[in-house]
Amino acid sequence: MILNRSNCRRSIDTKRHHLRKKFKVFFSARKVLLSIFWDSEGVIHTEFLEQGNTVNSTICEHTGETESELRRVRSEKVSIIHHDNARPHTSLETRTAIDRLGLRTLPHPPYSPDLASSDFFLFPKLKDYLKGNRYETDEDVKNAVLSWCRDKTADFFADGIQQVVRRWRLCIERDGDYVET
Repeated sequence: MILNRSNCRRSIDTKRHHLRKKFKVFFSARKVLLSIFWDSEGVIHTEFLEQGNTVNSTICEHTGETESELRRVRSEKVSIIHHDNARPHTSLETRTAIDRLGLRTLPHPPYSPDLASSDFFLFPKLKDYLKGNRYETDEDVKNAVLSWCRDKTADFFADGIQQVVRRWRLCIERDGDYVET
């Protein structure tokens, strides 16, 4: 819930003779889930999940099928997928879909958001951009996200990939310890 203090009303409690604030309570917008493919050149594909859906292996398999379309965009490159070890990403259905598409998965250590580029780089920057803004509808949120993605340069995304390389090296140097910024 979002509590909007600018809309509070004051009322007098005659029994206690002091001011009491009553707040209007607003329910926050529903969660909007984003699946995003990006590389050092920019955003390749975005997909918003239907309201009420969660990330599961069926969604990941569908997203994996989208990857075959994405390979045409970056056809000169070997397609490697990097994601964390969440159950939907490691399920048999997802691994089968990735294998069927001839893609390679870059291994990711468990419980390591410090080494996942979307977790430490992309999503925090997107959240900072969205923070403090009010969106009336899910479509408004989606449009803001897509606008943010379009406004980012290739240098921005290349920096995100370079940070992955730097963090992985630090992790190796620290014998697997967590990597802070």
